Amino acid sequence: MAEEAELAADQHVRYIVTVEKKKDSFESLVMEHIRLNGAYWGLTTLDLLHKLHAVEAAEVVDWIMSCYHPESGGFGGNVGHDPHVLYTLSAVQVLCLFDRLDVLDVEKVADYVAGLQNEDGSFSGDIWGEVDTRFSYIALCTLSLLHRLHKIDVQKAVDFVVSCKNLDGGFGAMPGGESHAGQIFCCVGALAITGSLHHIDRDLLGWWLCERQCKDGGLNGRPEKLADVCYSWWVLSSLIMIDRVHWIDKKKLTKFILNCQDKENGGISDRPDNAVDIYHTYFGVAGLSLMEYPGVKPMDPAYALPLDVVNRIFLRK
Repeated sequence: MAEEAELAADQHVRYIVTVEKKKDSFESLVMEHIRLNGAYWGLTTLDLLHKLHAVEAAEVVDWIMSCYHPESGGFGGNVGHDPHVLYTLSAVQVLCLFDRLDVLDVEKVADYVAGLQNEDGSFSGDIWGEVDTRFSYIALCTLSLLHRLHKIDVQKAVDFVVSCKNLDGGFGAMPGGESHAGQIFCCVGALAITGSLHHIDRDLLGWWLCERQCKDGGLNGRPEKLADVCYSWWVLSSLIMIDRVHWIDKKKLTKFILNCQDKENGGISDRPDNAVDIYHTYFGVAGLSLMEYPGVKPMDPAYALPLDVVNRIFLRK
């Protein structure tokens, strides 16, 4: 019998810092358009592993602000790229990690996000108008972190999210859309941030979510799919927010995540023996955090940030 796997924290830290410096690598090139998201995944992982000091804070903040569009108030996924709420939230989250929201024109950023709310309460991702419950979560999360939820019609935003609830207890990307663990996190997170979790049938949704655990211990995003490390975050965080996380076999899930590590070079993959990447490294470590793995800082399941960062934002005043 193989010995119990452990989290290769030092290797993961080295992997994250190294990826950032390899600008001409395949991984860097395919992520060029979402580099701000990648910064959030990598830097949050470092913070969870107590190693945020491994990067130069001032350099990171300067680069984040070089992705800012002062005329609109939004952030692009990289320098010179168009603004979108996806990258605006990542920018705000990274600045929260470093306690540097002071560099933002908070009103301008909040107005950019608030201006994307539609008449039915939904949110568009950018000026081109795509609507998705992901954007509802992102807008609510961003505005809450900035203490600016009053700039939108919160009740309409909640009503739209609730309209995307399905008969199986889950949520889709839009009304009538298929239930999916990623969208469920977005909708549950949005309802948690707005104090509206009473709209959820906790037992029905909890059952759907705990059914996502596969024989190998990992979680999938919807029925008949393979397990994937990233759902360790999407499913677990949702279960925690509705108080049903005890319906999952945490020991088997922990083992699945640890078996997806590259213990020599660092990084975590979607499933065992596959190539590692920043995205799955973050969600693997975040999943372990939600299961209170030793040496990993606790995460806030709604804001997707370390708990001490969220407490600093909301308890300071």
